Amino acid sequence: MQDSTLPKANTNTPQSSRILLNIEDYHQAAKEKLSKMTYDYYRSGADDELTLQDNINAYQRIKLRPRVFVDVSHHGTNSDTCSVTLLNGQTTCSLPILIAPTAMHRLADDRGELSTARAAVRANTVMMLSSLSTTRLEDVAHEHQQALKEYPTSKSQLWFQLYIVKDREFTKRLVHRAEKAGFRALVLTVDACRFGNREADHRNGFRLPENMQLENLYDGDLKHAQSDHVSALNDFIARNLDASLTWSDIKWLRQITRLPIIVKGIMTSEDTQLAVEADVDGIIVSNHGARQVDTTLSTIEALPEVVAIVRGMQTKKKIDIYIDGGVRRGTDVLKAIALGADAVLIGRPVLWGLAVGGCQGVVDVFEVLKREFKLAVMLCGCASLPNNGKSSHLVAMPKSKL
Repeated sequence: MQDSTLPKANTNTPQSSRILLNIEDYHQAAKEKLSKMTYDYYRSGADDELTLQDNINAYQRIKLRPRVFVDVSHHGTNSDTCSVTLLNGQTTCSLPILIAPTAMHRLADDRGELSTARAAVRANTVMMLSSLSTTRLEDVAHEHQQALKEYPTSKSQLWFQLYIVKDREFTKRLVHRAEKAGFRALVLTVDACRFGNREADHRNGFRLPENMQLENLYDGDLKHAQSDHVSALNDFIARNLDASLTWSDIKWLRQITRLPIIVKGIMTSEDTQLAVEADVDGIIVSNHGARQVDTTLSTIEALPEVVAIVRGMQTKKKIDIYIDGGVRRGTDVLKAIALGADAVLIGRPVLWGLAVGGCQGVVDVFEVLKREFKLAVMLCGCASLPNNGKSSHLVAMPKSKL
């Protein structure tokens, strides 16, 4: 195996002499480039941001239990040893790290979501496009398709993140637009009957620049919200997000689409059971990047009970389990996979890479995590990629102090 643990210094960092070795380096470099309003919008969480920090800290409390004298030489010679197959064989990624849906990429990079889509192809992974993107979903799909022509070995896919709004006809049109454009799955956010209390945005008077808008919602009466500060956006969300939604609405969504449905925002065993009974295709353990309600469990703490329910129920198909929130190191990825996740989602690290170097910055972020993850897999003595919670012996969970 060639030694890839010491990467070449990234010198393509305008206005910064920082050597970018890890995700925190990209974070700090992005902070230098972004306006305070944009940086705070991307970085901040709800209320006192206790869960925001705990999403990261919880990974640090979990300890690895490495095994030694295991033949792991093939990891260094085979580029596919960390690849994963998802959605019952419909999706293959080069490593178990996907791009989480995050809003307003053009605040970080002029080409915004177009750069991110191209990076997803180059990294051979899935990009989940936010409904609140600053680029039309059709344009993102076109860019993705063009990139696939340039990188024909990539199996990258686009999935579309969806909010169900009160105007069901608008929601239906949005779903059909995504289908027509070639998106391969729907990621339904289920933890946003309202937006959380994000005080940083109110203090900064957050607003989109005049040359940007939330393109996918433009014909959903959002035009008026663009002319004012964050309260206008929140007012729109309060007027239009359907707070009456229940699990029965999954049936309605099934009636208007044939795409796989993944629910994002599950944190408890009770909701996991209801999701499985609703016949979803995947579950994302998520607290919305700690942007909804503060003082919840971290996502990695919630993961084991979700895994236990999903793996314990008899289902006709395999239901994928994903997790987002707080992943900053390759060892974090390994811990999540060992505890039963099929893949992790990264949001803020993608935004930091996008702010630092556009498409190339996002690709570089994936290379950092891939290098760290593969090294952690080898050093922990994993002859194959851990999965399905059968490798929980790799981690030692902290004892509760309650």
